[in-house]
Amino acid sequence: MSTSALPPQKQLTTMIGHPVAENPIDQMFDAVFAHYGLHWQFWKSDVATEAQVGAAIGGIRALGFAGACITVPWKVASIPFLDEVDADVKAIGAANYMTIREGRLIGHNNDGKGVVKAIRKITEIQGKRVVMLGAGGAGRAMAVELAWAGASHLTLITRREAQGVEVAQTVTRASGVPCDWQPWVGEVQVPAGTQILMNATHLGCAPEMEPVPVNWETISPETTLVDVITNPRITPFLKAAQEKGCPIVDGVEMLVQLAMQIFEEWTDIQPEEKIFQQAVAKALGE
Repeated sequence: MSTSALPPQKQLTTMIGHPVAENPIDQMFDAVFAHYGLHWQFWKSDVATEAQVGAAIGGIRALGFAGACITVPWKVASIPFLDEVDADVKAIGAANYMTIREGRLIGHNNDGKGVVKAIRKITEIQGKRVVMLGAGGAGRAMAVELAWAGASHLTLITRREAQGVEVAQTVTRASGVPCDWQPWVGEVQVPAGTQILMNATHLGCAPEMEPVPVNWETISPETTLVDVITNPRITPFLKAAQEKGCPIVDGVEMLVQLAMQIFEEWTDIQPEEKIFQQAVAKALGE
């Protein structure tokens, strides 16, 4: 058989995290790769423990992957295994994807940029008081970017004090915007005057879809509610928000916004948003 008749070698991309089974990112990227005629493929890689993160990233390097995403809970733990990180990662302290140039793994973070673009489709951020539930790798990036986008004040509500205080300090250091921490004990009492309330936890993710324990009496119908969960699109948190009459921003919209930038960084192709929207909707069976 002539070598000229062989199909081109696939360019492989991946995402490491735990859990990853319910995330539609692989189906979305594969559909977009196909649309643009790219012989590329996306694999989800479940890395169950922090002890395996270094080996997983070593595998990405050794196997010649073209790019990789990093999802919870390894956005912080991955950094020491990268060759270089950009200014956003240095400011935020977490990475959510990497580009690979001549074998060097370069960490980036556009979690917050995706959420800012998604929120701005529904409401302005400038001058708003923001409350975030959870402050993990994704949450810390989003908190910093919301401050950079003009939020006037942020409150982080977390169960772990050390994490919440550290991220609050990171936000203020990176942006100059005041950010405080409140303990998450039982049912969350949302502070008065909250204009944007974001769930940055795993609560609501398929298949369990647990409700976020908040006191809905403390939430105004004028408050915009945001969820980072990508499957299902309308989580129990967002469904309750709709029933209360609140504007909502879903995690799928954030995923589309950040994935478009990652795609362009990997392929040097500027994609059409409608292609990503159609691909993720199909992946979710919508």
